[in-house]
Amino acid sequence: MAYWLMKSEPDVYSIGDLERDRTELWDGVRNYQARNFLTSMALGDRAFFYHSNTKPPGIVGLMEIIDINVVDPTQFDAASKYYDPKSPPEKPRWYTVTVGYLETFATSITLDDLRTAFSPEELWVVRRGNRLSVMPVANAVAEKLLTMARSA
Repeated sequence: MAYWLMKSEPDVYSIGDLERDRTELWDGVRNYQARNFLTSMALGDRAFFYHSNTKPPGIVGLMEIIDINVVDPTQFDAASKYYDPKSPPEKPRWYTVTVGYLETFATSITLDDLRTAFSPEELWVVRRGNRLSVMPVANAVAEKLLTMARSA
């Protein structure tokens, strides 16, 4: 099992929304490196849910990857802000995953907490200028994050 960190702005889609919905297609990713990480995911992998563009940003919960290599339908929808006119249905450019809700942490692990606990090499989200919405998390870092979340 691998671990990941996946960002969403809480006013767009939050951990509370996922808890209510139970599962969700993680659509709208339009960065090739993030897309490649999505296509590297396996069933049963875990992902930390990170609330971005909020005060304070941070990790707020945990999800499970429940479906992989799903064609992102928003690339074909001309009304969607994620529409990609260069992506033909017969050879889609954008793939994603479906996530399932696992838990909401009692207290979020803020970006400041993450910067204190991890170096930029250990956890990419603390790197200056990092804008990736999907990134890998090493198992040792994930275990530490889970300990931090559950001891808060």
